[in-house]
Amino acid sequence: MKLEEFRAIARRGEDSKHQFKRNMTNPVSLSQEIVAFSNSGGGLLLIGVDDDGGVAGLAREDVGRLNQLVSNAASQHVRPPVNPTNEVVETPEGLVLVVRVPDGIGKPYMDKDGAIWVKSGADKRKATAREEMQRMFQRAGLIHGDEVPVRGLTLDALDRDYFKKFCDRHYGESNREMPLENLLENMGLTTDGVLTVGGGLLFCNNVEFRLPTFIVRGMAFHGRTVDTANYDDSQDATGRMENVFRESVAFVKRNLRHVQGDQHVNSLGQPEVPKIVIEELLANALLHRDYFVSAPIVVFVFVDRIEIKSPGHLPNNLTIERMKMGMSVVRNSILTSYATKILPYRGIGSGVRRALAEYPAIDFDNDVDGNQFVVTVWLTAP
Repeated sequence: MKLEEFRAIARRGEDSKHQFKRNMTNPVSLSQEIVAFSNSGGGLLLIGVDDDGGVAGLAREDVGRLNQLVSNAASQHVRPPVNPTNEVVETPEGLVLVVRVPDGIGKPYMDKDGAIWVKSGADKRKATAREEMQRMFQRAGLIHGDEVPVRGLTLDALDRDYFKKFCDRHYGESNREMPLENLLENMGLTTDGVLTVGGGLLFCNNVEFRLPTFIVRGMAFHGRTVDTANYDDSQDATGRMENVFRESVAFVKRNLRHVQGDQHVNSLGQPEVPKIVIEELLANALLHRDYFVSAPIVVFVFVDRIEIKSPGHLPNNLTIERMKMGMSVVRNSILTSYATKILPYRGIGSGVRRALAEYPAIDFDNDVDGNQFVVTVWLTAP
């Protein structure tokens, strides 16, 4: 780090990516700072700097001691161990040790007592909220939202005729001799006789009574802003995922203008956005949303755009640019494994590319702070 870069950081003050410490002697306290950065996107710990950004300075013997302290804390007091890098910056006021902690790929990280620390602005705090801890385990690939059992969702809720037809169509006679309970367990749809989120969404009747927020809520407006007192159409798409998908596609289609194009004058025309684009985007929303967030998918149709808002930002190292290139990260393994048999979904990361090829006027917003992913399909405004 150059002196000018350090000065700029010191002037800006502490934030979620930069923490100042005058000195450190306690490996437990240091490990908590490292854990918080590792769980929260990484950051810089600057030792030898006062809270106000002034340089307190370190002696050379301090630097040697702190290098060893950082190494011990990161390897012996952090679970799993991490590998921060250290750098010394020389200033006229004295030396500063810059400890660079990368964003961890093995979240959640804990201190030696099992506490999970995260950054909260310039400070740190223990992660205590259930959903927050679930999302960290989810990012680590340790749990998936669609594999969580739903309390009270027993086999009585299963649409047995629908499930049987599904199995007969895709697996033939190979499943008929197996008891239903064993078959569902083997398919990852139940845990200890209780249906999971994925099992409920795929194969249950009236699942919205147990999972009331996992629906698609649609509203259409005759303007460019949300006006809940004046809207053209609204619908909550509920039930099994196949029904939710079809109802959501139908809602968007009936609220789009139709264009004549090259068709005969008596033709009804075609929706201004191709049907395949609507299907690809809604299928992605249903299958890749974060099912640890208790909120519906929201679909707004305005005169100039369609907005699809999905709970949860992009997982892990997936970015919008990588997504456009066809990269895919599986967030809900059960749903995606059966979706190719239920929805027009291929599961190979090609949906977004196909939608853009058919209709390029699509924007994507990975809203990390709002914990949502927003797709905007631009229309030709009247």
